[in-house]
Amino acid sequence: MRCLARSGLHGQEDCCASRAGAHVALPAAQLPAAVAGMCPLQPSLAAGTPQHREHAGCDPGADGPAPHPRDGGWHTASLQHALRVLDMTGLLDDGVEQDPGTMSMWDCTAAVARTCIAQQQGGTVEPGQAPLPVEVRVDLRVNRASYAFLREALRSSVGSPLRLCCRDLRAEDLPMRNTVALLQLLDAGCLRRVDLRFNNLGLRGLSVIIPHVARFQHLASLRLHYVHGDSRQPSVDGEDNFRYFLAQMGRFTCLRELSMGSSLLSGRLDQLLSTLQSPLESLELAFCALLPEDLRFLARSPHAVHLKKLDLSGNDLSGGQLEPFQGLLQAAAATLLHLELTECQLADPQLLSTLPVLTRCASLRYLGLYGNPLSMAGLKELLRDSVVQAELRTVVHPFPVDCYEGLPWPPPASVLLEASINEEKFARVEAELHQLLLASGRAHVLWTTDIYGRLAADYFSL
Repeated sequence: MRCLARSGLHGQEDCCASRAGAHVALPAAQLPAAVAGMCPLQPSLAAGTPQHREHAGCDPGADGPAPHPRDGGWHTASLQHALRVLDMTGLLDDGVEQDPGTMSMWDCTAAVARTCIAQQQGGTVEPGQAPLPVEVRVDLRVNRASYAFLREALRSSVGSPLRLCCRDLRAEDLPMRNTVALLQLLDAGCLRRVDLRFNNLGLRGLSVIIPHVARFQHLASLRLHYVHGDSRQPSVDGEDNFRYFLAQMGRFTCLRELSMGSSLLSGRLDQLLSTLQSPLESLELAFCALLPEDLRFLARSPHAVHLKKLDLSGNDLSGGQLEPFQGLLQAAAATLLHLELTECQLADPQLLSTLPVLTRCASLRYLGLYGNPLSMAGLKELLRDSVVQAELRTVVHPFPVDCYEGLPWPPPASVLLEASINEEKFARVEAELHQLLLASGRAHVLWTTDIYGRLAADYFSL
């Protein structure tokens, strides 16, 4: 039986149905049917089939047909062995290296939504047969096109035997009012992550949405990508919105991951992080225009010694930010597992001066340096020094500046990302790096320039 896989960085787990202390692994193709078929209102698996007997709590190998649902025997057995929880969480996102036998997060959202709507519209109850509720745990992904459909499904699940329990919500390019409407329909006891992407909310939009997010007291991860919040706005309204946003952030008691990509926080990071009630383990501050004082505060804060994942991509670390960045690495060295420094203007001198503290991160598994102006000599030095990091498994490095033709100096990140590469030179670079890895006994470490082909480590998989 092909099982729906739960994706992790280094392994897979089955998507299972919990029933009377047992787990039933379900094929991807049967999951939508299973959601409906587990509910006494609308069984979708034919009575007497091996699948039906398995889901009804019977021996799949037993002889003879299974009792009909209208017979008292089947109903009694279903009460004793009824499915209570169907876990469909942890599915791969579209665009990732995906097993064709699995469902994507988009597919799962659509399948569950269709089933809940059909259940509400077409279900009938036999007299004397009160349906037992089934909790369907899902990760939901929504955009403008699918919003109305998913909202109807969530409304249909209220008071229905199929109760949707959203673990992770990912909303992309969704208007503010629609985002609020979805948040109001979610079970406050289930949600662990809210992920808002490309919403262009700004501080005003964030101040409207954040109180609806803050009611989820068990929320562990808040990811706000490209919402374009600018705390540097000099207007009274902008300052008021930022203060209100900070006050709402202080309501979270279980938050462990915060992502504020492209939210301009220059000189305001201390205000944001000081409001949080517990230390973060994952902090993503990509393209936040951080200043030296922001990095100094973070290095001294209680968060630094708990960080497992840190993303500072798009912040210039080549000038006055370099020394406080190195201090931050020193503070996080004992716990850091994942470090992303894409497009940070780190050239050879900055990298070489950082190597002593970088190599103290003994548990580091992933290092991202793509888009930095490093030479082949700098990469070789990094490879040699990183031999002491026994846990390191992946290094995403830039194309060495040696492989470009007529590169301006210092090269802007846009040039490094768009300029043509001398393929012959780069082939020699790859061969030399591979030989160095073999010679150092580190052939298992992946050195690559491919920033899209790897599934980035999710905080919950660290």
